[in-house]
Amino acid sequence: MAVILQIDFSMPAEMLGDNLTEAAKGLAESINQEPGFISKIWTENAETGEAGGIYHFADRTSAQAYLEMHTKRVEAMGAKNIRGRLFDINETLTAINHGQTGH
Repeated sequence: MAVILQIDFSMPAEMLGDNLTEAAKGLAESINQEPGFISKIWTENAETGEAGGIYHFADRTSAQAYLEMHTKRVEAMGAKNIRGRLFDINETLTAINHGQTGH
């Protein structure tokens, strides 16, 4: 069953926006190679100093493994207050609202 992984964390505002875009291009490309990965929406809020993403994985095992690895990675980048949450996708209702549930 497809899974959504929501990750958010505190990040200094000066590291967001264009700075994040430039610094994370290689990271963005590498995420595409993660097992079970389907897509990601990058999120940030410079006003509150928060960043993260909404990830779509093919299965819970892949999402959980990614969460564990990525938590260590963003800690090394200076992130604080890291929170990750997994959600199963209700594919029937998602399809009604034009959401994508497959590859």
